[in-house]
Amino acid sequence: MSRRVVLAGGLLAALQMPAAHARTHAWPERPLQLIVPWPAGGATDMTLRVLCEEAQPLLGQPIVVINRPGSAGTLVAQMLKMAPPDGYTIGQVPITVYRHALMNHVPWNPLTDLSPIVQVSGVTFGVLVPDGSPWKSLNDLVAWAQQHPGELILGSTGIGTTAHLAMEEILLQHQVRYVHVPYKGTADQMLAVAAGQLMAGVNSTGFAPWVERGQIRLLATFSAQRSPHWPAVPTFRELGYEHAVYTSPWGLATPHGTPEAVVQRLHDAFRQAMFSDRHQQALARYDQQLDYLNTGDYRQAVQATVERERRLLKRMNLLAKPIS
Repeated sequence: MSRRVVLAGGLLAALQMPAAHARTHAWPERPLQLIVPWPAGGATDMTLRVLCEEAQPLLGQPIVVINRPGSAGTLVAQMLKMAPPDGYTIGQVPITVYRHALMNHVPWNPLTDLSPIVQVSGVTFGVLVPDGSPWKSLNDLVAWAQQHPGELILGSTGIGTTAHLAMEEILLQHQVRYVHVPYKGTADQMLAVAAGQLMAGVNSTGFAPWVERGQIRLLATFSAQRSPHWPAVPTFRELGYEHAVYTSPWGLATPHGTPEAVVQRLHDAFRQAMFSDRHQQALARYDQQLDYLNTGDYRQAVQATVERERRLLKRMNLLAKPIS
């Protein structure tokens, strides 16, 4: 009797394995959605839409872009945590997601609630002023701000974003007090700079079209080397800020618990899509380059980044205080 039970159990398992394999093999069976935590029309949004268009035929399903701007790009974490771990909901995850969790008490943990898929790219950050500004260099801006304490009106893509912290660290060195104006994304901030509503802005390379049209002026970048796109613009490192290099690499993630086979399928499709000529051209338009890491390497890079950010925030006294 027990032998028949064992044989029956083995037969049932054998029948179930092909069915499970078939379900994974057939995935996806319906459209996917990609959460973009930035406004529509910005650099990251535009390049991600091209990436999705390139990945759709590889997955055999449409990918619907859902824009959820605000909170310095961190809304994606909560949405992914709440989504079913089936791979049908993925998100663009900026470094601010991990930083925000270090600076604030939040109901999610990006290291345990998110499952990395692939690292895609990084961005070039720069300091910008209206084209009519009297400031022709970063030194001009800093000198004026020192002489007029608290009068500099400076915008960024949000409190705690890379753009905000990068410039905060620079101005702290000069003991400059200023008015910080956070924005939800690139487009609205660049409009404010071009119109003179902001005296200066710090942003990623979504600023490229505005500089090309002559509406704003780029004073310096936070890259390790000068950009081929802006060869006349110095880096902060060249200007004497040795450690002021920020690229803010980002990637795609899905809810924790998503089957490994599904994560691999997503990785393979997006990896092929990101190396397409069309996607690379879209990145180049905003002075971005591919910064590919596979799933395992991306996961390790995220962990290393969290530790580096923890040290930086501790030095700036920005770590969340323990709950008593």
